[in-house]
Amino acid sequence: MQYDYLIVGAGLTGAVIARAAADAGKRVLVIDRRPHVAGNVYTEKVEGIHVHRYGAHIFHTNDQRVWAYVNRFAEFNRFTNSPVANYRGEMYALPFNMYTFNRMWGVTTPQEAAAKIEEQRREITGAPRNLEEQAISLVGRDIFEKLVKGYTEKQWGRDCRDLPAFIIRRLPVRLTWDNNYFNARFQGIPMGGYTRMVENMLAGAEVRLGEDYLADRAGWDALAERVVYTGPIDAFFGFRLGPLEYRSVRFETEVLDMPNFQGNAAVNYTDRETPWTRIIEHKWFEFGRDDEGNDLPKTVISREYSSEWKPGDEPYYPVNDEKNGRRYAEYRALADAQDKVVFAGRLGEYRYYDMDQAIAAALALWDALEGR
Repeated sequence: MQYDYLIVGAGLTGAVIARAAADAGKRVLVIDRRPHVAGNVYTEKVEGIHVHRYGAHIFHTNDQRVWAYVNRFAEFNRFTNSPVANYRGEMYALPFNMYTFNRMWGVTTPQEAAAKIEEQRREITGAPRNLEEQAISLVGRDIFEKLVKGYTEKQWGRDCRDLPAFIIRRLPVRLTWDNNYFNARFQGIPMGGYTRMVENMLAGAEVRLGEDYLADRAGWDALAERVVYTGPIDAFFGFRLGPLEYRSVRFETEVLDMPNFQGNAAVNYTDRETPWTRIIEHKWFEFGRDDEGNDLPKTVISREYSSEWKPGDEPYYPVNDEKNGRRYAEYRALADAQDKVVFAGRLGEYRYYDMDQAIAAALALWDALEGR
C-alpha cells in the first residue's frame, strides 16, 4: 500500500481528515473530481474580489475548539452577517427584529411588537399542520406573507401549505434592535478567501484534482489501507436503491463596472414573482477592499435560483422527508457493512452541515478512526 489514507473529496471534511492524518505522520492522498480544492466553500479571485463560487459561506460557531482550529489556517475578519429582505421594493431587516417590526407596523417598543405578533398568531388555534400554519403561529400573518411565503416557496418549489411544519419551527424573532443574523460567539470570513484556508489545511498531503474515484474504485482502493469517502452515498452504491433527493441552486454571476450595486453582502428577494431567491455582492464580505486594503472600483454579484435537483446536478440541500429518510437508512446499512471505506460529510451522511458542524464531525471521526 502506498498510502495509509485515501481521502475522496477535498472539501472541508476531507481537508480536516487529511490534516489530522498528516499531523499524525500518516501517508495521505486526497483526490477530487473538481479542478480545485475547497469543495463548495471554494473562492476564486475576480477583479480583486474573493467570489464565493458555490454560494455565500459565512463562518460562525459557538464551538471554541472549532474556532481555534480554523484560526490555525487563516486569519478571520470581523464580518457580521446582516442580510436585508426586499419585498417588492420594501426593504426589511433580517433576522426578524425591532427594525423589521418598525418597518412592518410602525411599532417602536418591544411590548408593541410582541403584542402585534401575539394578536396575529391567534389565527392558528390547533397544532400547525404545515409550514404556513407553523410560520403564522410564530410570527403572524403579515410577516409570513411578505417575508416568508414567497422566499420559502421559491426555495422549495412547493406551496407553503404543502411543506411540513418542521422546516420552519425555529424562525428567529428578536425583540431587540440587533441585525446580527447569527447568534454565535465567533463569526467572520477568512482573509484571503476560503480556498487559501483549505490549501493551508491540505499542506503535507498529496492532492490530485480532476480524478473520479467512482470511475475506478477498485484501483483507487488498492492504493490505501483506509478510504474516507465524502461523495454522495447513493452514487457510491450505484443508486441501486434509487437516488436520494436534494434541492439544488443555480448561480448567475457577473462583473459590474460600478463600485457598489446593493450596499450589502446579501439581499433576499421575498416576493414570489422575482425568480431569484437572493443576490450576493461578494466584495462586502471583505468590506469592499482587496487583500492589500485598497478600495475596489468594480463589483461582482451572483443571483441565486433554487431548483429541483436531478441526477447530474450539484446536490446542495438534502430533502429530509420520510421517503428519503428511509432510503438513506438503507444506504447507511450498506455503508456500515464496508470494511475499508468510511462515509463522511454532508453527501456521505446525507445531512446538512454548517461549516463548523462539518469540521467538528470530521475531528470526531478522526478520533474514532485512530481509537482515541
